Amino acid sequence: MKVFGGPLRGTVIGGAEIPNVIDELPILAVAGALAQGRTIIRDARELRVKETDRIAAVAGNLRAMGVPVNETEDGMIIEGGHPLHGNRLPCFGDHRIAMSFAIAGLFAGGETVIENVECVATSYPTFGATLESVQTA
Repeated sequence: MKVFGGPLRGTVIGGAEIPNVIDELPILAVAGALAQGRTIIRDARELRVKETDRIAAVAGNLRAMGVPVNETEDGMIIEGGHPLHGNRLPCFGDHRIAMSFAIAGLFAGGETVIENVECVATSYPTFGATLESVQTA
């Protein structure tokens, strides 16, 4: 099977969709940063009380990588299509933040270092090996 990708476009994620994607919102925010146009995540206040405040963590890390992001009470507005810049980023002890920004780092110019990634073992102990295998495929 062959899979072909296309350019990503900004979107709105909210309402009834949120319960189905609550744990995926950090990586969806990274996808929004890589998309052309604006991505709006709303109705996701629950992200404020996960392992960390995921709204603040994701918005802060995206900004550190050069992405314009406005944090809202229950989500964020991401202006996609800007180049990502490598940076040293905290993961706040949150496995989903660590994995999401490892992926963001693949698309960034320069080096990206995610600090204290041991937390990834919580949900995906072989994430590093999987990521390396995908990069070399």
